[in-house]
Amino acid sequence: MADEEKEQESAPEKKKSPIILVVVLVLVGLILAGGISFFVTTKMMSNPQAESVNEHHDPGVFIKLGDAKEGILVNVGGQKAGKFLKASIVLEMNPGKKDNIVEGVLQPMAETKILDTTMHMLRSAKLDEFDAAKQDELKKKLKDELNERLGQGSVYDVYITSFLLQ
Repeated sequence: MADEEKEQESAPEKKKSPIILVVVLVLVGLILAGGISFFVTTKMMSNPQAESVNEHHDPGVFIKLGDAKEGILVNVGGQKAGKFLKASIVLEMNPGKKDNIVEGVLQPMAETKILDTTMHMLRSAKLDEFDAAKQDELKKKLKDELNERLGQGSVYDVYITSFLLQ
């Protein structure tokens, strides 16, 4: 009889332990989920690449280079290469740069500098730089050279709307 009483007393204790185990596992899971969320959030917030994507600026003024219909026609790869590039390039310009744009209109001196810099950069580029896979590098190089010539922050972005290399 003493053995039966001990078994009855220990039986309710065994029923409580699975409930406690489940509660502990749920709490551990919540703590892990919170820790992972915190880690991911802090890594995304400190990512410099994510910051450049969210770069805010005033709406730019879009300027098409060259002829309105034809765009730019230039020989590339040197005189002996015999290659010609016909491209339509649109610049997103900073309207706050008063030397370059007044009331949404590109100033003649700025237009001359832009065309000169663009033509020089395109003429001096090697043929392999015009590969489709390197188009982003070409646009970045043009943007950097234009910003150097016109003043940092003058050109927000460069868009190539048509591109024919023969």
